[in-house]
Amino acid sequence: MNILDTFRARYLFEDTTSSELQKALDKPLTVYAGFDPTNDSLQAGNFVTIMALAHLQRAGHKVIALVGGATGLIGDPSGKSKERNLLSAEQVEKNLEGIKENLSRFIDFDPASPNPAIMVNNYDWFKDITFIDLLRDVGRYFRMGVMLSKDSVKTRLESDDGMSFTEFCYQILQGYDFLHLYKTYGCTMQIGGSDQWGNITAGTELVRRVLGQEVYGMTFPLVCDSTGKKFGKSEGNAIFLDARKTSVYDFYQFFLRAMDADVIRYLKIFTFLSMERIAELEQAVATAPEKREAQQVLAEELTRAVHGEQGLLTARKTTEVLFGGSIEGLPAALVETIFANVPSATVPKETLLGKPLFEVIAQAGMMTSKGEAKRLVQQGGLSLNSLKVAGLERVFEESDLIEGRLAVLRSGKKNFFLLKV
Repeated sequence: MNILDTFRARYLFEDTTSSELQKALDKPLTVYAGFDPTNDSLQAGNFVTIMALAHLQRAGHKVIALVGGATGLIGDPSGKSKERNLLSAEQVEKNLEGIKENLSRFIDFDPASPNPAIMVNNYDWFKDITFIDLLRDVGRYFRMGVMLSKDSVKTRLESDDGMSFTEFCYQILQGYDFLHLYKTYGCTMQIGGSDQWGNITAGTELVRRVLGQEVYGMTFPLVCDSTGKKFGKSEGNAIFLDARKTSVYDFYQFFLRAMDADVIRYLKIFTFLSMERIAELEQAVATAPEKREAQQVLAEELTRAVHGEQGLLTARKTTEVLFGGSIEGLPAALVETIFANVPSATVPKETLLGKPLFEVIAQAGMMTSKGEAKRLVQQGGLSLNSLKVAGLERVFEESDLIEGRLAVLRSGKKNFFLLKV
């Protein structure tokens, strides 16, 4: 199956700069996609680009992940209503390392592999180009009318903030990336989201004007859910691939909460499951939506891909515990991971042992006063390590500590508190 047919079947194709692309993809091509280094972790919104590169690599094409160390210092205006805050070179370098780690979970960069991907940083070739060089050797191939006609430019020019000359030049820099990669690696194709069309065509046109060679661009749709909300956002927050920014539990839950109207499309875009298996899950959504089998598979596939088998186990266990399961037998390290985002306090052990539990929770700050803590216990609303606290006479003991250092308190059904000693 031609990779372009795969892209069409999986909602990974929107447009191309050439009707000859499908024929060209019958042979191995070198393809690149760019990643913006504005953060030290990629987000769920980057999954489309990542999956497209991964499909290409699996189909035998050579893939290049370009991280914009130079263009990241300027900021891509595409899809933005305001100019970005400019990053320092040091911050960009830090972000590059995080992005490389994220990508390596999906794309094979191992030089010993039969078809290894490579990562490049466009700062490496831009750092020695002077402004005069850029104007003389690159800028003369760009026409103002074409540049002004780009949707990303027109939208910004019509906005209240307008567009700076810095941002206006972005398409020149990205166009030059394509020219450089063609000359250096024989790269003949660039992929990106539909909002990158203007930047991609800037590159294909530059290669044609300078070298007289045809190269290809392909875009895929920007993914939104069935309500029109941009994919990868959860209550206003981005879903990161780094567990330090988005916990494995929150990552897992984000996909588990996918709506029935979206889940099959997400399975096609974001997983390598066969189309036959996805068709089975589509049938399950139609006949037994209450079981949420498709959502379960989606959450498991993506959590495993991003966080590994251990991360998936942690997400599952966290889900079980937070929805009423027991923590009995769990190691302290896992308990700490599960409850990393709940309120907590660290208290000297000797001030707790032998004290009534209602005094302990007041001292730790779980409750605002001893009176409030006492009422909670009297009403049967306090649990310690998943077990109900029976009465006011119950005291805190050494055996209540998990591995001698943690205890999990809960008021009501879901109000957890982590006590550290």
